[in-house]
Amino acid sequence: MISVPRLYPIVDAAFFSTTEDLEAFVEELAAGGCTLLQYRNKSGNARAMLEQARALKRWVGGKVKLIMNDRADLCLVAEFDGVHVGQDDLSPESVRRIIGPDRWLGVSTHNAEQMQEADRTTADYLAIGPVFSTSSKERPDPVVGLEGVRRARQLTRKPLVAIGGITRGNAASVIEAGADSVAVISDLIRDPRKSAEEFFRILR
Repeated sequence: MISVPRLYPIVDAAFFSTTEDLEAFVEELAAGGCTLLQYRNKSGNARAMLEQARALKRWVGGKVKLIMNDRADLCLVAEFDGVHVGQDDLSPESVRRIIGPDRWLGVSTHNAEQMQEADRTTADYLAIGPVFSTSSKERPDPVVGLEGVRRARQLTRKPLVAIGGITRGNAASVIEAGADSVAVISDLIRDPRKSAEEFFRILR
């Protein structure tokens, strides 16, 4: 079974106006101790996504495990380490056939039924959320709260990543509820190195 670090940064391209800004951000995350991150780009075309993904691989690929959001094909071409899919993307088993047995596969879930279904797949880790209200999605699923994290923990023995509105102020409560890791977007944007270091201190 894989081991997911306590902090799982999600690098959302929408927050960065230039590639240079993106590069500075991911390098600061790596300097702050992050060893895993997910690249997410919901609005870019495939060519732009691939260019950014390859740049990410050049910048931090040797020291940070890179997960591609949604796109199994771009994961392979950019030589990323895994893929994370949601409920509206390719099925986990379809993705597994594309990426093979060695790359990581993560699956997002939003309720107990989805968690049970995902647990039966070859996914390496499962995500549950949104735990708290979040502004990073246009149409977020209903908030599951800490109780949703506790329920998810009872339904799987796979590594559990909690996502949605998680900050330094509430991250410890999410781990206490049973999550192995917290996925964070917004609360890393300002001063990413210092923010990451603070997360790791809180989540020890």
